[in-house]
Amino acid sequence: MSIQLLEGKRGVIFGALNEASIAWKVAEKAVAAGAKITLSNTPMALRMGELDALGTKLNAKIIAADATNTEDLLNVFKESMEVLGGKVDFVLHSIGMSPNVRKKHTYDDLDYDMLRQTLDISAISFHKMIQQARKLDAISEGGSIVALSYVASQRTFFGYNDMADAKALLESIARSFGYIYGREKSVRVNTISQSPTMTTAGAGIKGMNDLLDFSDKMSPLGNATADECADYCIVMFSDLTKKVTMQNLFHDGGFSSMGMSLRAMNQYSKSLDEFKDEQGRIIYG
Repeated sequence: MSIQLLEGKRGVIFGALNEASIAWKVAEKAVAAGAKITLSNTPMALRMGELDALGTKLNAKIIAADATNTEDLLNVFKESMEVLGGKVDFVLHSIGMSPNVRKKHTYDDLDYDMLRQTLDISAISFHKMIQQARKLDAISEGGSIVALSYVASQRTFFGYNDMADAKALLESIARSFGYIYGREKSVRVNTISQSPTMTTAGAGIKGMNDLLDFSDKMSPLGNATADECADYCIVMFSDLTKKVTMQNLFHDGGFSSMGMSLRAMNQYSKSLDEFKDEQGRIIYG
């Protein structure tokens, strides 16, 4: 990124796992935009080895933490302020996992212990993260906190399962904490509702390839990529969005505003010929 939107800013990126991760791409773009960052993921994720390469590449300290553990989160912010030399200006929450999805429990036959894990990992961890940062006064005046969400928080999508409940809770936490933190410190709290993306977590969703194809056909601009989502995150971390808070921001090529597109409807048609004008151009209106 040629424009140094984050020059002099400090950030913490939670959830980078490998090059397919949106958080991985956000980390790369944040440093390219002038920021200094720390990275955090679970001890198990760190043992997988790929995050070390990112830390080395970006000269970023890696801090192991279970995002459901408040003491671990306190340590992340304490250590980040020490390493970065001051309060944090932005935080990314890119954490989500459903044991029910992994174990192929359908929504009408959930394991409730697993549901509690889904909600704790994918949503309540966001509340814990913000609460611990606020206790430490770890985020600078006017800072920005962003979590990644999905439109299944508001609409039913086959196969998304209890992750839909988690995303709905995640967005509610952003609104509730956005009010409190906004009044106290002008800290912004938002969620970005991204197109379906083939991350490690996304790959576990039943019918993911068909969902990607459908959403791409439905969206006027097509699916937003992980790289493009990272660009949006950088803008949300920057001073260009100082009055944007408590929002669920759709970054999905227009999918969330569509009812039916010609390309999706054409799945059920033999050809597009009836939708062409005399010059052979497709009439989208």
